[in-house]
Amino acid sequence: MIKFFLMVNKQGQTRLSRYYEHVEIKKRTMLEAEVIKNCLSRSKDQCSFIEYKDFKLVYRQYAALFVVVGIDHTENEMAVYELIHNFVEVLDKYFSRVVS
Repeated sequence: MIKFFLMVNKQGQTRLSRYYEHVEIKKRTMLEAEVIKNCLSRSKDQCSFIEYKDFKLVYRQYAALFVVVGIDHTENEMAVYELIHNFVEVLDKYFSRVVS
């Protein structure tokens, strides 16, 4: 199950956040900061799946945009990785030049 969906720029600013479980505002801010720090600090050669606390992070980078999805341990990482790609493709078609 997907727990949250984040879109973040390279400066670490959250551009979109959607939570599918209740998380208090203070905890959201702390969670986003830690998740962003973990994803931005990784090189392109490293895996896009991270074990984090009681869930997994699946992220993908498109130019200056990071898309991060928090999932539970039963979810398929590759399926979520493809979901991210399909989501960005839809955004790119609708808004044009999202990825570039």
